Amino acid sequence: MVERIEKLKEFLINNPDDDFVQHALALEFIKIGDDREARTLFEKILSRNTSYIGSYYHYAKLLERAGEKEKALEWYELGMQAAKKAGEQHSYKELQAAFEELSE
Repeated sequence: MVERIEKLKEFLINNPDDDFVQHALALEFIKIGDDREARTLFEKILSRNTSYIGSYYHYAKLLERAGEKEKALEWYELGMQAAKKAGEQHSYKELQAAFEELSE
C-alpha cells in the first residue's frame, strides 16, 4: 500500500489539483488508517470541485467514523444535491441510504 501511496504522490507532483488522483490517494490513506490525511484531501477536492460526487460519500463516512454525525449528515445532503444536479441517480441513492441510516 505504501508503494501505491508513493506512486499517487508522484502523479500529484505534476498535476497537484487532479481530483481523481487526490481521491484515490485519500482512499489509500483510509486503508492504512490515516484519516487525517484523507480528510485533508477530501476537503481540498470538494472545496475546489463540488461536482466530484464520489468524494462526498467517502468524506461523510470518514466524518461518521470520527463521531461527527451532524457534519456527516450535512455532507451526505450536499452530495445528494450534487448527484441530483449531475443526474447521477445511483450515487444519489447511495448517499441517501447512508444519510437515512445515520439519521435513524
